[in-house]
Amino acid sequence: MICTIDWFGPNRQPCPQCARRANDRTCGVTLDAAGNGVAHCFRCEYVETHRQQQTETHHRVATATTIAPIKHLVLSAYGRGLWAECNPLHGIALDYLNARSCVIPPEGSHLRYHQALKHGPSGFVGVALVALVTDAITAEPLTLHRTWIQPDGKKAPLDPPRMWLGGHRKAGGVVRLWAEDFVTSGLGIAEGIESALSLAHAHQPVWACLDAGNMAVLPVLSGIESLLIAVDHDDAGIRAAENCAARWAGAGREVGVVMPEIHKTDLNDIARAA
Repeated sequence: MICTIDWFGPNRQPCPQCARRANDRTCGVTLDAAGNGVAHCFRCEYVETHRQQQTETHHRVATATTIAPIKHLVLSAYGRGLWAECNPLHGIALDYLNARSCVIPPEGSHLRYHQALKHGPSGFVGVALVALVTDAITAEPLTLHRTWIQPDGKKAPLDPPRMWLGGHRKAGGVVRLWAEDFVTSGLGIAEGIESALSLAHAHQPVWACLDAGNMAVLPVLSGIESLLIAVDHDDAGIRAAENCAARWAGAGREVGVVMPEIHKTDLNDIARAA
């Protein structure tokens, strides 16, 4: 995949692999003055490094692929402290989820909110949903995912409004929106938190994988006999769901899928429209 960049410094742009709309800026791009840098999509894990190649004035072309180093294989002391500062869903957090037609998860959910969380790139301080990402098999805390929100159901006007905790492993992680005790024989999954909480209107319990990469490799879990997959209708989402479904079906588990008919939409788009 070739991605043409015409910016310098840290920027956000639509991912060339999974972008759903023109303002869907999930791909972070950092270029230095020499035209070298990296592009990384926080949804589908598209990663490319950039080296200067003349195409036209001030344009560079992405070439080789690389992966940024991970400093923490499990949640750091800083991350654990930040998670301890968060509270059960309340106030603006509930307003946001209700405005987006989401089911509110029960007590024990790994989704909380922080009343005054700093957004590092901008310095803004405001309300954010904070999700604890844990290993799908061992439940070991891995990282945190943060979304700055507004009570009208919109994300805060920040760039970017959603961020992982830097330097932490997220591969193989999930957000247990319903605690383990609720998961008996069946489970529903989606990429995004809002999509998973939209699926919860029809199926509970649900977990969020947070990106297509994690959905694609979700392991077959002991004790879960059926899996319902909410598919994001884009190329990365469809591939991830197909890989996940094939693995679970191959292990003798019952698998169902639900996907919006409209290209580049997810289940939360449908729930809000309804």
